[in-house]
Amino acid sequence: MALPTINPTQTAAWQKLQAHFAQMKTAQMQDLFATDAHRTEKFHIEWQDFLLDYSKNIVSEETLALLQELASEVDLKSAIEQYFGGGLINQTENRAVLHTALRSKQTEPILVDGKDILPEIAAVNQKIAAFSESIISGTHKGYTGKAITDVVNIGIGGSDLGPAMMVEALKYYKNQLNVHFVSNIDGDHVQEILKLVDPETTLFVIVSKTFTTQETLTNAQTIRAWFLKTASQQDVAKHFVAVSTNLEKVQAFGIAPENIFPMWDWVGGRFSLWSAVGLSISLAVGPAHFENLLKGAYDMDTHFKTTPFEQNMPVVLALLSIWYNNFYGAETEAIIPYNQYLQKLVPYLQQGIMESNGKHIGRDGKPVNYQTGTIVWGEPGTNSQHAFFQLIHQGTKLIPTDFIGFKHSLYGNQEHQDKLMSNFFAQTEALLMGRPAAPGLSPFKVFTGNKPTNTLLIEKLTPASVGALIALYEHKLFVQGIIWNIFSYDQWGVELGKQLANTILEDIETKKVAAHDASTTFLLNKYLG
Repeated sequence: MALPTINPTQTAAWQKLQAHFAQMKTAQMQDLFATDAHRTEKFHIEWQDFLLDYSKNIVSEETLALLQELASEVDLKSAIEQYFGGGLINQTENRAVLHTALRSKQTEPILVDGKDILPEIAAVNQKIAAFSESIISGTHKGYTGKAITDVVNIGIGGSDLGPAMMVEALKYYKNQLNVHFVSNIDGDHVQEILKLVDPETTLFVIVSKTFTTQETLTNAQTIRAWFLKTASQQDVAKHFVAVSTNLEKVQAFGIAPENIFPMWDWVGGRFSLWSAVGLSISLAVGPAHFENLLKGAYDMDTHFKTTPFEQNMPVVLALLSIWYNNFYGAETEAIIPYNQYLQKLVPYLQQGIMESNGKHIGRDGKPVNYQTGTIVWGEPGTNSQHAFFQLIHQGTKLIPTDFIGFKHSLYGNQEHQDKLMSNFFAQTEALLMGRPAAPGLSPFKVFTGNKPTNTLLIEKLTPASVGALIALYEHKLFVQGIIWNIFSYDQWGVELGKQLANTILEDIETKKVAAHDASTTFLLNKYLG
């Protein structure tokens, strides 16, 4: 069953929203609050230990009703059923999209090509747990009999961003292992990491679905050559493991069959941290915390799958984003986590959101005539307040912003926590209320206010809450893609550059520049000269 191909701009709800926007585009949130004493009660959602306050948005009850009408008219409910049920919603690659199955606790089968995938997922999770325990406990020894002290994850894109983000996010829960990440093909990157580790006590995790990714394989081969300066080929089996589908190439590299963790083509790279791609996470924090991470994501999956749209966090966030992107013309969204552990959250979400929804062809194969995708950016608070908040407060651009905060700090320093959260709350208040012009007030000190924000207040940063947070944004981008009538789960846009890079690499290696555009030819000759 294919996803519907409904141009959202041709729906009745879209026409109503356009007429409604003509009324709302000059609305002031301060007035909306002043005329409705119960606004915040109406415009917030509480779920488990998450509180989403979306009252500081330029929306009315009618706005939200019309947006939910749009979601119904594009048949979002049916799309959600296909998403979780294994439908081939990645139609251009003829694949299901089942990263949700990786954390599923359900007992009903999830079928791919007629086969229940849940037993295989469970077996891989057991293998991840057992292997992690052997490394953490020290029972797995290196080639000189020493326990492993360091882990190096070798991957790029989803094989790097997800694990790196999560290892940083859960640093408070880490064990004695030091986990490092090599991604860029820049040779200086890998050399800097190798300076930090000892070949006798380091485990290398190569993450590549096809085991052909240029950056990953180049780094892996460089690391193996470095390792073999002090070790033998047979020692590779004790220090290298792989997450891949290409068993032949992995074994040719020297990795033992029992040290190969499988991947599946129904998991996109940018959604793969829940799979064996998350092995480095399990190694860093232990399998029990990794399991709690999966459980948190599963709980959010259940919320998204079963909750009516008006109380559904991912749906509400997605609809608000559609409102600003497609009606107000806002081209970017900022995400500001008030937590230093989440410093890699936004780079991770950039891949998930922009690689998924950066499409200009609709599911009907025709160019779209409306904006899709949003540019996502941000940095932790309070650092970001001293960097780019000037633009959000007093600039000429409308930048809807998500604020993510936690009620409790992990180390319990209440003075720091109170000062952090006072900034968290103050910024959304300032963006709402602004500072109006007044006699004697310099015009340079005037803030217009009326800047939309969502506030997500979470009890505490735990593996489960971070899992739920990531799943929340995964489902938000899914809803956006359904409404925009695009295929969110292919990534053809990354292929052309890869192909041209291979051609240009041949030019560089042979020092014979083939036919290119005038600029590229000029630059290549300068590089080779």
